[in-house]
Amino acid sequence: MSDTLDTLHGKEDRMHNPMNDNSPPTPQRRSWTSIALAWVMAVAGLWLILFANAVTPIEFNQWGITARSLDGLFPGIVAAPFLHVGIGHLASNTIPLFVLGLVASLRDIRAFAFALPIIVVISGLGAWLLSGSNSITVGASGVVFGLLGYLLGRGVFLRHISDIAIAVFVMVIYGSMLWGVLPTRPYISWQAHLFGFIGGILAAYLFSRMLQRTSETQEWPGALHSHQAT
Repeated sequence: MSDTLDTLHGKEDRMHNPMNDNSPPTPQRRSWTSIALAWVMAVAGLWLILFANAVTPIEFNQWGITARSLDGLFPGIVAAPFLHVGIGHLASNTIPLFVLGLVASLRDIRAFAFALPIIVVISGLGAWLLSGSNSITVGASGVVFGLLGYLLGRGVFLRHISDIAIAVFVMVIYGSMLWGVLPTRPYISWQAHLFGFIGGILAAYLFSRMLQRTSETQEWPGALHSHQAT
C-alpha cells in the first residue's frame, strides 16, 4: 500500500514540476516568437537583396529615391529602405533596425503597423524634396531614425511606465544616433534621417490621439447613462 501511495505522489510531483511541464506555449509566447522570427527573416531578406544586386547585371539602386523626380518618387519611397550601397552600409543599419524594430513590434504590433508606413513615407518625402539634384537615396536608416523617434515619442505622449522605460533604454543605447539628423557627413542622407525621426514622433503622437479618442468614445455612453439615471 505504501509503495502505491509513493508512486502516486511521485506522479503528482512530476505533474506539478515546472521543469517537467510539457504544456504547449501560450498564445503570447507564440506571438513573441513569431514577431522575432519575422524580424530575423526581414533582415536576412535585406542581405539577400544586397547579394542579388551584386551578382546580377541589374542595378537595383536605380529604383531608389531620385530627388524631385516623379520617376524617383515611386517606387523610390517604397523601395529605398530595401536597397543599400554595399556591405558596410547595410551592416551599419542591421543591428539598430533589428533591435528597434523588434522592441517596437513587441511593445504593440498594431501600433507598429500604424507607425511604419508613416515613417517610410515622411522619411522618403524629406529625402525626395531636400536631397541634391540627381542624387539617389537608398537605405533603411530613415526607418531606423523613425523607429527611434517613434519609441521616444511613445514615452512622451502615452506616458505609460513601460513606454517611458523603453524610451529611456533606447535613448541610452542609441541616443548618439541623433547627430545623424544634422548635415555633418557627405554622402549620408541627413534628410532621410531627420524626416524619418519626425515621422516617428508624428506617428507616436497620432497614435496617442487615436487612443484618447477611443477612450472618450467608450466612456461617453456610460457617462450618459449615469446622468440620465440621476
